[in-house]
Amino acid sequence: MKILKNLGFLLITLIAFKANAQTDKATTIRIVEAKKFLFVATSALPLNSNEINSVIRQMPGSTGGNINLSGSNYDLKITADSLVAYLPYYGRSYSAPVNRDDNGFKFTAKDFTYTSKKNKRGWDVSMEPKDVRDNVRMNLSISESGYASLSVMSNSKQSITYNGYISEIPVKKIK
Repeated sequence: MKILKNLGFLLITLIAFKANAQTDKATTIRIVEAKKFLFVATSALPLNSNEINSVIRQMPGSTGGNINLSGSNYDLKITADSLVAYLPYYGRSYSAPVNRDDNGFKFTAKDFTYTSKKNKRGWDVSMEPKDVRDNVRMNLSISESGYASLSVMSNSKQSITYNGYISEIPVKKIK
C-alpha cells in the first residue's frame, strides 16, 4: 500500500511539473525555428556591485540580486524582420541617456543578425541589432520546455540577465 501511495505521489508531481512548463516541446521547436516568438521577462539579475545591491535590497519584491518583474509586461518580440525590445535596466550606465525616457533597452531594430544553434538542452540564440544607437548584443538560452535566459551586453551599460519564458506572439484582434 505504501508503494502505491508513493507511486501516486510521484505521478501527481510529474503531472504538475509538466503542466507548469511554459510551452510543449513541439511548440517550442516550431516557434524558435520559425524565428517568431516572444520572450517574456519574469526577473532581472543585474551585474553585482555593492552600490547596485544596496539599492536592490530596498526595492519591494526583490531578493538578493534578483528583481521580480512578474506582471510587468517586459518582453522581447522576435520576428523574421524585426526585434522589438521593451526591457528595464538596473545597473551602472557609462553614459547618460539623451532622453530621460530612454532608460532600459527599448528599441525596434529592422537590421539585425540572428543565429540559432541547437544544443543538448535546447537552443542558443544570438542577436545583434545593427540599427540601434547602443551597440547591443543579446544571447538567449532556451530550454525545450520554453524557459529562457536572456543576457544583454552593451557598450554603454553593464551587462544584465533576464530570466523568463518564450511563447507564441499573441494575435491582435481587430475590433
